[in-house]
Amino acid sequence: MLDNKELSTGLIHQLIEKNALSHPTKIAVAYQDKNLSYEELNQKSNYLANLLITEGIKPETIVGVSFERSPEMVIAILGVLKSGGAYLPIDPSYPQDRINYMLSDSNISFLLTQKTLLKKFQKIKLKKICLDSTQINQTPINPQTTVNKDNLAYVLYTSGSTGNPKGVMVCHSNLINTYESWEKVYQLKDTDCHLQMANFSFDVFTGDLARALCSGGKLILCPKRTLLNPKKLYELITKEKINCAEFVPTILRKLYDYLNLNNHSLAFMRLLICGSDNWSINEYRKLQKLCGKKTRVINSYGLTETTIDSTYFEDPLPSIKYFSTDRSVPIGKPFPNTEIFILDDNLNTMPNDIIGEICIAGHGLARGYLNNPQLTAQKFIFHPSLKKRLYKTGDLGRRLSDGNIEFLGRLDNQIKLRGMRVELNDVENILNSHPSIKESLTAVCENQVNNKKLIAYFVPKQGAELNTLELRKFLQTKLPNYMIPSIFIKLDSLPITPSGKLDRKALNHNSVFIL
Repeated sequence: MLDNKELSTGLIHQLIEKNALSHPTKIAVAYQDKNLSYEELNQKSNYLANLLITEGIKPETIVGVSFERSPEMVIAILGVLKSGGAYLPIDPSYPQDRINYMLSDSNISFLLTQKTLLKKFQKIKLKKICLDSTQINQTPINPQTTVNKDNLAYVLYTSGSTGNPKGVMVCHSNLINTYESWEKVYQLKDTDCHLQMANFSFDVFTGDLARALCSGGKLILCPKRTLLNPKKLYELITKEKINCAEFVPTILRKLYDYLNLNNHSLAFMRLLICGSDNWSINEYRKLQKLCGKKTRVINSYGLTETTIDSTYFEDPLPSIKYFSTDRSVPIGKPFPNTEIFILDDNLNTMPNDIIGEICIAGHGLARGYLNNPQLTAQKFIFHPSLKKRLYKTGDLGRRLSDGNIEFLGRLDNQIKLRGMRVELNDVENILNSHPSIKESLTAVCENQVNNKKLIAYFVPKQGAELNTLELRKFLQTKLPNYMIPSIFIKLDSLPITPSGKLDRKALNHNSVFIL
């Protein structure tokens, strides 16, 4: 669906400024016992933005942002945007090697953080500002900058097949387009209290922030320990009267089991979104029964390279009636200003019901990959006959007769694990760098209740002795926790096909599933 309408003249931070002017005392951000009104949020981010400007931050300048979950995290992001710069989220839980790579690859010279995290950056030459220990003597007036819709808004690093993450460059026009698409489809004015659960370095975090604060709603930051505890999560949702939230399937399954066991419901919610990974029609139906008649249950689909969300599915629609309940929920139809094409290897358009690669066009397409023109040219292409710039997702899908898209897996070795993108080659390259490993192979296994675990098969070098604990400790210094395999299996050799290629299908991953 591409309607070619002009984008709003306001950028994300400018919409928030308007909300601060129209309802200054309304709570904008809440975390545990801390609250920030729209006026306070706007003024605090203005103090920071004006300081950043005096430090030389301007359009196209990338500023690192590293915080534990807190209102200061939101102030930092908004302050960077208001200064004209682009923010780079750096998850403090990442291993030091990965943080160092992101800092080096992005070539940033400025970092916003908090005092307790300084040790993560003490060996790196950066100008650092700790928001929790720095007195900022600047004006609280909205700064005037030359930033425009074509400038960078943020850079977000995702898993990469070379063993290093890759930075996706998202512009203001991409982000404001996605927000305006949500506003149109989700009718955000009907929701006023949003729950923020996504990891800081995950693009859904930016989506939560934009949906809540640009529409004048309240953003509730969910503590990490609450997120994995369905009882506490439900208590938070009911206490704060949350009526809009985006979940990943793993969290939603735990919450569903708790609600069902305790005869609770989510009937008070207006908008419940599930995205970032597959879930079944049976799960979709069961969740609907725990929601109210006015609750919209949405399945969303998107990628960092296409600015968070590209399609959405909402029942009742014709196609779901003919699906068996164990099939995945369709990813639906495109948001406004987005088009979906199903193409073969020669970039020909596939007829309905024929499988091809999902390719995306529209205002959400990111600029490309930071400092990686070769990969940008490979993934972001110009289609000569369609005369459109497309992003080749690497996802397989087909268009159903009613226009909805069905997702059917990956072309390559990328998977989604707990809502996060994982390149299997990324994990394998790190494993193979261990001095005692000859070769390795990674795979994902899944049990009957859709719980996924990452498996690592490895072949030690001759005479080498390795155990799981040693390998796990090694990977913890190189990879984020969500990319570390749950299961390690030692093999004498990896299986190969008659043509000499690795034979992943020869390994029965699900037979080794450990609960």
